Amino acid sequence: MTTTPRALVTGASSGIGAATVRRLRTEGWDVVATARRTDRLEALAAETGCTWVAADLTRDDDVARLAAAVVDGGPLAALVNNAGGAIGADPVATGSVQDWSDMYDRNVLATLRVTQALLPHLEADGGGDVLVVTSTAGLEPYPGGGGYTAAKHAERLIPLTLRQELVGRPVRIIEVAPGMVATEEFSLNRFGGDAERAASVYAGVPEPLVADDVADVISWTLTRPSHVNVDLVVVRPRAQATSTLVAREVAE
Repeated sequence: MTTTPRALVTGASSGIGAATVRRLRTEGWDVVATARRTDRLEALAAETGCTWVAADLTRDDDVARLAAAVVDGGPLAALVNNAGGAIGADPVATGSVQDWSDMYDRNVLATLRVTQALLPHLEADGGGDVLVVTSTAGLEPYPGGGGYTAAKHAERLIPLTLRQELVGRPVRIIEVAPGMVATEEFSLNRFGGDAERAASVYAGVPEPLVADDVADVISWTLTRPSHVNVDLVVVRPRAQATSTLVAREVAE
């Protein structure tokens, strides 16, 4: 008898997280979605049939409550650590220490908390996958991105180290590092709701990635045969060579 695989997806209220929930549900997975916004999770559940737990992953008690709910729900095949985000684009010389701290908490410590809480459960039934959605910001710096690139560099050290620490055990450690992805909220949140500034990030870029492109890659890595570990996938739009070299069409 084939068991339906079950996944937890963090940061599921919008963007890549929500797209991953949709993709996995379409492909027959049971999915637990988590994020802070209850209304978004309720709507996603009504649309996809996923289950959900509202949680703030920067709070230890919320993570403990989330982990308990996941464990109570049965075996877990995959943990998709997607929650995170950028704040601002200030130079290092004038960047807000609080913004840097918040980005570290949202990207690095949130991934650490959830992974620590659920790693024993992933192993308990014969193994599972820990997938971390990082960013090309974790591979290269760019002006104005010091706080975010620092956080993403730190976050990707979690899968890089964990893969060595767990070698020989039945847990795959996967990293997916997207480049430019046009989602409804990432840049808008980064620039404090400034829609014009957010739109300028993607101005003139022919076919930036969309959230479902990344969700497709996530699903692909999770569905390889169990002996195949996809260590790292870097996925960018064709128009992007690096964080700072992007082909843009000039309006006439």
